[in-house]
Amino acid sequence: MKRTTLARRSVAVAGIAALALTGCGDDGGTDDGAAPAASGEPSASSSSSDDAAAGSEDCEPETPPEAEGDGVLTIGSVLPQTGNLAFLGPPEFAGVELAVQEINEAGGYNGQDVAYVEGDSGDTNTDIASSTVQRLLSANVDSIIGAASSGVSFTIIDAITGAGVVQISPANTAPDFTCASDSGLYFRTAPSDVLQGRVMGDLVIGDGYLDVGMMAIDDPYGTGLAANVQEAVEAGGGSIAGGDPIIYNPQAPNYSAEVAQLAETNPEAIVLIGFDESLRVIPELISQGIGPSEVPLYLVDGNLANYSDDGLEPGALVGTKGTLPGAASTGDFQERLLAVDPSLTDFSYAPESYDAVVMTALAAIAAGDDSGASIASQLPAVSREGTECSGFVECRDLLEAGEDIDYQGVSGPVEFSDLGDPTEATIGIYSYVEDNSYVNDSYVEGSLD
Repeated sequence: MKRTTLARRSVAVAGIAALALTGCGDDGGTDDGAAPAASGEPSASSSSSDDAAAGSEDCEPETPPEAEGDGVLTIGSVLPQTGNLAFLGPPEFAGVELAVQEINEAGGYNGQDVAYVEGDSGDTNTDIASSTVQRLLSANVDSIIGAASSGVSFTIIDAITGAGVVQISPANTAPDFTCASDSGLYFRTAPSDVLQGRVMGDLVIGDGYLDVGMMAIDDPYGTGLAANVQEAVEAGGGSIAGGDPIIYNPQAPNYSAEVAQLAETNPEAIVLIGFDESLRVIPELISQGIGPSEVPLYLVDGNLANYSDDGLEPGALVGTKGTLPGAASTGDFQERLLAVDPSLTDFSYAPESYDAVVMTALAAIAAGDDSGASIASQLPAVSREGTECSGFVECRDLLEAGEDIDYQGVSGPVEFSDLGDPTEATIGIYSYVEDNSYVNDSYVEGSLD
């Protein structure tokens, strides 16, 4: 393994300032049971680096079509119960169900309970999501929470927004959504991978590695995040070993050729942007002598998983680090989630799912109407520039008193841009321990303005 010289490390540290991110120390809590964010899956469409890195200055907000609701706020979900993302479903469903339950316990919307229709997204290998969306639209939903996967969302966004329904994803991070044609009806409570890419670049460069090898899955999530990591690494004075990330097919039978290609670049560290196929890539890295014990490994939200029961030797991932969007979940919030689903073992993206529902209801109250267009028109307004409040009841009471509000979510400050992206977000940094599970090291707050 190559070692970075002291002089080059000094260059790297100097470059980190350009990322304009603020680190927050861990308060001592751990999060060793969290699941990966599963933000992307195989898709026929892959974004170019230029498209993935494109900023919001390249597109203009769209205006939702005018519509009038029926007086009953109806929320649907298209989240993973089956398929490659099924591990991610329980905390997301629990977040949605908890929010609906608490809103209804507080009197609901327009004097009636919020209606909830649950649905499965499957994954991109099936057409389950499309069927679910048609069922939800037939049930006259006003807002749909999901999908978790960027790849799945790309297959359903046109059907949802074309029907005048709001779509709010708790976990889509592909940069392509920022400028998507969505009639102003698509939002997400997870940040674009522009931010996660900056944090990952900061992390690797800050650890002193400048020749960074990278493998990424060939889908909008993988190529988009890879482009942003590369940009951050280069901004910090580093480079991608071999010149470009190695983009691979997640359905390939093995990854021996790709790993051999990576090994030839003699990287100082490796960023692996993948999904559940990473469990086949990592043993190949180890087999070819560039595993985590030889070359530091960095994972991202799509593959930051608890691998303690997945056949890896104990200690195989010690020292491996990773990033995952989202602030720490409080003990109280976790207890409320467990009351909804006592079988939960992790809470990844439950806060983002919860916030998506609460903000939907608050936007409907602010608009005085439950149509998708009315909700979309008020989502940015309830998320910023008003009186700060937390929880449905406190924020609802302020709205009913005629005040503008700035909702503070359980996932952190959720301030929507006019394009539907969070402009502020938190990324957790994690490291692996002896049993191949991971614990939190710190949190980084960043802005996408």
